[in-house]
Amino acid sequence: MNQIKKNRFILLTALIAVFFVVGFAAYADHSWGTYHWARTANPFTLKLGDNVSSTWDGHLATTSSDWSLSSILDTAVVAGLTSSSSCKPTTGRAEICNRKYGFNGWLGVASIWITGDHITKGTVKLNDSYFNTSTYNKPEWRQFVMCQEVGHIFGLDHQDIDFDNANLGSCMDYTSDPASNQHPNQHDYDQLELIYSHLDSSTTVNQSLPSRNGNGNDVDESLQWGKAVKKSSDGKPSLYVRDLGNGEKVFNFIIWAN
Repeated sequence: MNQIKKNRFILLTALIAVFFVVGFAAYADHSWGTYHWARTANPFTLKLGDNVSSTWDGHLATTSSDWSLSSILDTAVVAGLTSSSSCKPTTGRAEICNRKYGFNGWLGVASIWITGDHITKGTVKLNDSYFNTSTYNKPEWRQFVMCQEVGHIFGLDHQDIDFDNANLGSCMDYTSDPASNQHPNQHDYDQLELIYSHLDSSTTVNQSLPSRNGNGNDVDESLQWGKAVKKSSDGKPSLYVRDLGNGEKVFNFIIWAN
């Protein structure tokens, strides 16, 4: 190989490598900012408070097992510290709740409290007003919504927000048919590794302190969600942010009923 051909070969190889890395990063990048749980070591364990009924217990257990396959984090289902009627957050963990929240349009809401870039607490609410209907009272719908809402608690955004695209095999993908979107896929795990690739000098995990502003966000009333900052392909807001002052914000991820 003469020098000109050799140089062309090296350049082509470099371009292919750059294309692969950039393309992979673009596909796998579905964090919703720089937000993450502060911790001083990896892997870390996040507690999921069980405030759900027996109908949901199996889906919570599966979701915990699925996300714990990540090399970065583990989850542990523990006794809840709130009630499904109030679903108040607890600092240092996530509280998972269900009840009949009314026919208000949403299947599930994940709410995440932020101070600076650090997640400090979170809640997931699952709306039995819809999950008790023939359309949504199905294991695949319950598992899809549970898995996605818990995924938001870690700092993950949706992989795709177009209901009409082919399923990606991830619960972080919007869909009208969740049969193949029941669990995280490899890109979800890859994204977690990117989000938690650095360590912090302090931790916001598992502090289990009572929340001082547990009533600061009532997700039963959409007026309390704050400002809509993202929309899905059908034009409905999928993410709201509310500024609570003193450097604290709460983000609300919504899954709407069709």
